Amino acid sequence: MPHLIWPMRLNPLLHTLMAASICTAVHANTPPAALHTLNNTVYPSIDHHLGERLYPNEAIKAEEIADIIAASIRKQYSSGLALRDAHPKAHGCVRAEFKINETLPKNLAQGVFVPGQTYHAWIRFSNGSRDATQADIKSDARGMAIKLLGVPGKKLLPDEASTQDFIMINHPVFFVNDPDRYISFMQDINGGGVLKKLHIPFALGIKGTWIAFNSRSKISNLLQTRYWSMVPYQLGAGPDRLAVKYSARACSALTAPMPHAPHSNFLREAMRSDLQKADSCMEFLVQPRTSNAMSIEDSMSEWKESQAPFYKVATIRIPQQFFDTPDQNKFCENLSFSPWHARLEHQPLGAINRMRKVIYDRISQVRHEMNSTSRLEPH
Repeated sequence: MPHLIWPMRLNPLLHTLMAASICTAVHANTPPAALHTLNNTVYPSIDHHLGERLYPNEAIKAEEIADIIAASIRKQYSSGLALRDAHPKAHGCVRAEFKINETLPKNLAQGVFVPGQTYHAWIRFSNGSRDATQADIKSDARGMAIKLLGVPGKKLLPDEASTQDFIMINHPVFFVNDPDRYISFMQDINGGGVLKKLHIPFALGIKGTWIAFNSRSKISNLLQTRYWSMVPYQLGAGPDRLAVKYSARACSALTAPMPHAPHSNFLREAMRSDLQKADSCMEFLVQPRTSNAMSIEDSMSEWKESQAPFYKVATIRIPQQFFDTPDQNKFCENLSFSPWHARLEHQPLGAINRMRKVIYDRISQVRHEMNSTSRLEPH
C-alpha cells in the first residue's frame, strides 16, 4: 500500500498533488502583504489577476510539511549519504542544449523564451519512489528536471543567480490540492504502522487516491517518455501575463519495446547506450490557459489539450555523451532543483507551488548539511 501512493511524493513537489475529491477548502480573500514562515522564508504573495487564492494558515502548514519531511530524511539517512526525500534514484544527469524557436508569438516570447536563444542545460532523470533501490521495471512516476544555465535577469530565489529550472513528471496532474490533505498524507506516509498506511486513501480522498495510483506506470525509455509540469506557472510580467503549464516530449514518435527480464537499472543502461551512439531530441511545450474555468489552485484537474493546445517553444538537444561517471554522478546528487529557481516572468502559481518554495529549500538545506557539502550553483 505505501508505494501505491509514494511516487507522487515528489518533491514536489514535491511533489505535490492533493485534492478536493470530497470537500473543498475555504480560501482567504486577502493575504498579508509579506508572510514569513518560522524559518523566516518569505512566503510567496498571490496573484489575484491570475486567480490565485491563499488557503487559511497556508504558510504555517507549508512549514509543518517541511518539518515532517526533514525529520523523515534525518531518520532514513541517519548513516550514509542523504538522498532526496522523493525521486532519490537518479538515472543520470546529462548535458543538453535548450534552443528557443527562431520565431514565437509575442505572448509566448517572454522570460527565457527569447526567439533564437540557446542555453546550456543539465537534465536529471529519476524515479519517484522513495526507495532508491527499487527496480526500474516496477510501476513508478518518472521525473525530468531541467536546469538552464547562463540565464540573465532577476531571480525569485537568491541562491542561484543565473539558472532557470523546469520540473516535470510523466503524469499531467498532481494528487492533492490543499495543505490540510497534504499534511495528513505526509503524516500517514511517515507515521509508521499499518493503521497509518491504511488511512492514506482517506487522507487523499477518492480522486487523489485514483490519481496517485494512475500516476505510476512502466516505461521502456526515459528519452521517449512525455513529461508534464502538473501545476501552472506565470508567463510574462505585465498586465497581459498568462497562466501556463509545461510539457516535454520526444521529437520522434518511436517507442522502444519493454525489455524482457531487464536489469534493475535498465533505464539508466538504456539511456547510456542511446547517448553513446547518437544525439537525442525532445520538444519543450507551453500550454496557455484558455479559460478561467481552468483553475490555478486545482492541481488535480488536467487542462485538456482539445481546449488549451500546447505550443512548441524550444528544442532540447541532448548531445552524444558518456554521462555515467563517478564524478558526474556525484555532481548530479549535489544539484538542487526548485520551481522557484526562476525569472520573475516564470513565477510558480498555485498552493502546491507556493508550498514548494518552503519545502524544497528546507529539504535541500537538510540534505546538504547531512552530507557536509555546500549548495553550489552550476555553471
